[in-house]
Amino acid sequence: MKRREFLRTSSIAGGAALASLAGAEGLAQEPPREFYELRTYEMPTGARKAPLNDYLEKAFIPAANRLGIKPVGVFTVVSGSNALNLFVLVPYPSLDQLVSMPARLASDADYQKAAAPYLSASIDTPAYTRFESTLLHAFRHVPRVRIPAETPGSRPRLFELRIYESHSEAAALKKIEMFNEGGEIGIFDRVGLRSVFFGQTLVGRRQPNLVYMTVHQDMVAREKTWEDFRNSPDWKALSSNPAYANTVSATTVVFLRPAAYSQI
Repeated sequence: MKRREFLRTSSIAGGAALASLAGAEGLAQEPPREFYELRTYEMPTGARKAPLNDYLEKAFIPAANRLGIKPVGVFTVVSGSNALNLFVLVPYPSLDQLVSMPARLASDADYQKAAAPYLSASIDTPAYTRFESTLLHAFRHVPRVRIPAETPGSRPRLFELRIYESHSEAAALKKIEMFNEGGEIGIFDRVGLRSVFFGQTLVGRRQPNLVYMTVHQDMVAREKTWEDFRNSPDWKALSSNPAYANTVSATTVVFLRPAAYSQI
C-alpha cells in the first residue's frame, strides 16, 4: 500500500473509531431509567391497618434503603379509589435488584427481626387482604423519581395518580412519545405542573397503559395549575397535532396523601 493511501485509510478508520467511542460515551451519559413497582394493598378496616403501616415504616423501607432502593413512597387515598387501598411506590435502579429483593430480605437479620409481627400474621388477623403489583419503566425524559420540595420538611402535599389507557399498543407508545419527544413533559415543567414520576406499564392490569404522578400543595393549587396547563399555547398546539389524536381511551385519577413516614 502506498504511503498516501495508508494515511487516508488510517484516518478514516481512526475517525470511525472516535465517532463510535463518542456515541458510546453519549449513551453512557444518558441517565439510567428506573423501574417502578407500584403496589396497591387492600387493607382491613379499623385498627387492623396498623400492622401493614408498621411493617412498611419499620421493616420494609429501612431494608430497601440499605439495598440502595429509595425513595419509597407510601400513600393513602383521599378520593377516586377504594379508601381501604394503600399505594406503595418502590423505585429499583435495575430489574436485577427487583428480582433479587426477596432473597436479600430473607437474608437480612435486621429486616427479619423488624418484620416478625408482619411475617407471622395468622389467617385470622392478616396484615392486608390482598395486594396487586404493577411493573413500570420510567420515561426517558424523567428517568428517576422527583422528590417534592415539601417532602423533607413533611409539609402538606396532595398527590394525583393518573392512569392513561390506550386502545392499542401503538397508540400507547404514541402517547409516551407525546410526553417525551412531543414535549408534553416540558410543558408540565413550564407551567409548574410538578411531576413525581412517569412510567410505562410493562406488567399489570388493563394494558396497554401508562401511569404518572403529580404533586400539588392542595386542591386549589391543583385546579389552578391544570387550568394554566390547559390554557398554555404550547399545549393547545401539541394537543391539536393529528399525530397524537386518540392515543388515550380511558383515564383513571386517584388523589392521595402521603403517609407520615413516606419518603416521597
